[in-house]
Amino acid sequence: MKPIRWGIIGVGRFGAVHARAIQALSGSELVALANRNPERLALAQVEFEIAACHTDYRKLLDDPDIDIVSITTHWQDHHEIALAALAAGKHVFLEKPMAATSAECRELVAAAETSPGFLMVGHICRFDPRVTLAKDALDAGRIGRIISMHARRNLPKAPGHIRLDKISPLLGDGIHDIDLMLWFTGTDPTEVYGRNVKISDHTYPDLGWAMLHFGDEAIGVVETVWCLPENVPTTIDARFEIIGTEGTLSIDAAHTGLTLLDGSGLKRPDTVYWPTQHGRQIGALSVELDYFAHCVRTGQPPAVVTPREAARAFAVAETAEQSALAKAPLPFVFG
Repeated sequence: MKPIRWGIIGVGRFGAVHARAIQALSGSELVALANRNPERLALAQVEFEIAACHTDYRKLLDDPDIDIVSITTHWQDHHEIALAALAAGKHVFLEKPMAATSAECRELVAAAETSPGFLMVGHICRFDPRVTLAKDALDAGRIGRIISMHARRNLPKAPGHIRLDKISPLLGDGIHDIDLMLWFTGTDPTEVYGRNVKISDHTYPDLGWAMLHFGDEAIGVVETVWCLPENVPTTIDARFEIIGTEGTLSIDAAHTGLTLLDGSGLKRPDTVYWPTQHGRQIGALSVELDYFAHCVRTGQPPAVVTPREAARAFAVAETAEQSALAKAPLPFVFG
């Protein structure tokens, strides 16, 4: 069987994670890289042993033998590059958040509807087995109707402050839990209330909260704090608690099942999203990318997360940020 041929645009930290995942996938082959920083591109070329490397992503898109393009650039560049990739007929795996504005997201949804290539946005939590088992339980009615949700996804200062000049906590991490709330309930919020707190000199606030009102039926609270003390043991303190009319459900992603105490302190390394095992990267990201490759191979559009769902999650997060600026709840309408 002919392998699915991938190119990656953007080979920073997460682009490199993508590259390791793709190189470990059966039936997939990483054949090209693009990055506008020539020094970073040169390092990636050596690490991943890729001959076709470009500082202009358009040259990568001109290659007719590339089936899928992973876009792992800065989120504010997603719109331009994804539009160009879809126009070139490529299948596009686009990291979240989908774009920089809801208007840009809608343009990408429209472009995907007319392009021969599929578009899938990387909402990785939908490929976390803890989350998918929870979704199955909810769909089976195990806890009745959802009436309350509280999610937190908090980071220590070091990884948090690396991000705070690039993106806000609500758009960077809160969007994961916003997406899950929409997925779990199967409906849109009617009103969104967001608040941010800024304690450092970085571009974006250090923490953000959002409250999603689902009419009078349910409420969801999203907590994203990117300034936990450095000595907290969790790589990420992520938990999701749901109360239903007939029971409760809790997803604990902070305790990874592995605790390590050494000279640097107590840590719980990632064991789910992109850990390395026997020299190969495995985990939820690999499952997600392999799922997309399977969709391309079989000609079936991705159903686990659709472009419209990704655009809707962004629109809720965007409304939360607008609400934080207005210091007032805002109605939510998604066309």
